Amino acid sequence: MEKNKPMIHTLTVGMPKELVDSKGRSMITGIEKQRVQEVYLSSQGFEGDDVADKKHHGGPDRAVCLYPAEHYIQWEQELGKTLPVAAFGENLTVTNMLEADVCIGDIYKIGDAVIQITQGRIPCSTIDRYTEANTLLKRLIETGYTGFLARVLEEGTICADSTIELVEKHPARISVLYCNEVYFKNNDAIAMKQIQAVDALAEDWKEKLEKRIQILQSKVMS
Repeated sequence: MEKNKPMIHTLTVGMPKELVDSKGRSMITGIEKQRVQEVYLSSQGFEGDDVADKKHHGGPDRAVCLYPAEHYIQWEQELGKTLPVAAFGENLTVTNMLEADVCIGDIYKIGDAVIQITQGRIPCSTIDRYTEANTLLKRLIETGYTGFLARVLEEGTICADSTIELVEKHPARISVLYCNEVYFKNNDAIAMKQIQAVDALAEDWKEKLEKRIQILQSKVMS
């Protein structure tokens, strides 16, 4: 096995359902996933997988959610407990694909499917409620260890033991981690424009960055 080659750690899917947290609060969410051995990936996402909140999750630019397995070690040490499988609602828990190394626009072949990285994941409070850890959301934002999302360029079947191949590195070389740092600090219009210029960036991120650039520029003008 080639050293540092990206690999699938777990392949998971799940449909939205009601979850009740330890405080008795109910929520409808697709965050809870089950391991599968084989699943078909279409341009809209994996078969047997969906999101409850269509406004903030899902859609062609966010068809696939990936999360680095390496971060689990840090989070479990910090929290002092074991996290569930696919704790962040990801479909693919992967090794050797850290946010610092994966760039917007990078293209990967996974099994029969081909995907392109579109954005960093913007985590939400469901993660804290699902993992029953009230610090995890804050820490994801602080570290930029959010995982990332992808669109599907070629549909196909992915198996739990499928290989992951980097087909093409995007020439802009703007990492997911850099995007997260700029996005969450929210004070550098020039860096935002640089990210916004990457053609493969998710439309939602382009729009969000545009709003932030306008606000920052209006502050400078006033």
